[in-house]
Amino acid sequence: MNMNTEALYIALSQLFKTTITSADSQTVQLHGGTLGNVRLVTGTAETADGEHLPYRIVLKIQKKWERYNDPNSWRREYDLYASGLGTTFSHTFRWPVCYYSEINTDEDECQLWLEYIDGVSGLDLTAEMYEQAALELGRYQGKLYAGQPAVLQSLTNLSHADLMKNTYLHYRSWPVVYDYIRSEECEFPQHLRQMLIDIDEQSDDIFARIEQLPLVLCHRDFWVTNLICDGEIIALIDWDTSGWGYLGEDIASLIADEADPDLMAEYYQRCIPAYYQGFSEYTKAPPIAEHCVYEFILLVFGYRLVEAYIHTEDDNQKTECLRKLQKIFELKDL
Repeated sequence: MNMNTEALYIALSQLFKTTITSADSQTVQLHGGTLGNVRLVTGTAETADGEHLPYRIVLKIQKKWERYNDPNSWRREYDLYASGLGTTFSHTFRWPVCYYSEINTDEDECQLWLEYIDGVSGLDLTAEMYEQAALELGRYQGKLYAGQPAVLQSLTNLSHADLMKNTYLHYRSWPVVYDYIRSEECEFPQHLRQMLIDIDEQSDDIFARIEQLPLVLCHRDFWVTNLICDGEIIALIDWDTSGWGYLGEDIASLIADEADPDLMAEYYQRCIPAYYQGFSEYTKAPPIAEHCVYEFILLVFGYRLVEAYIHTEDDNQKTECLRKLQKIFELKDL
């Protein structure tokens, strides 16, 4: 990997708050977002005073690409870090510090040098951590909704409020998934097929209810791989999908996106009240009985699971898709 050593020295100088004159480095690939190259860079830096400091820092390189209905998402994190949004976070809910960023519009690429946060993530998160993440997200969104800080008005590169709706409608207009659950070839149990058909038939009324909910700043990729729990701190990475969305949209992702299906009901029962509690600390929330999280889950993940089922040849993966749909079906009675 060709690394810009000058950018590394600038980032390390910001990290250590002193001038770094040289540093050795080794890199290890980390997970990344869509077309994102994310690496952990480690080594020893030397200061102008001759002190040697071990370091860990993350380099994220994002190439230009176009997400459906959201063409500028590839550079959104760069824009958000430049905007001052970081001032809206708290000690217990934040994103990684960005020590240095640059964008090359000729090559359609941006680079971010970010804080490395060591903590619990992914499926290692406990139910208590899920609940903590929901509470902190509610507090953050409630604080912004109530306070409307000036920085919110300056954010020009955000996904639009109708992104989730348009993505669902895009899936629904795709015959591969839409026709399959209505065909004789469909291998789904009848009650799961009917669940998906019902959400289509009721979608106009559902969106009318959703659009009465508070419009809040959403992460829109709020799932376990993007969450890091470090004691009392919840850190949230990969902000390239973020934008305006509706109260509860992110919680649907937390509960259903790659979560353990056997724990989905527990997460549903714990995370929604915690989220509403956090939001209500700053402003009045709608009645919790009208949270619409179940509907969000079906709208976002229903056809996605159908697609995954159709396009895998692995019987175990097919079974897992059906198991997840069954667990979603069971949430309705909670």
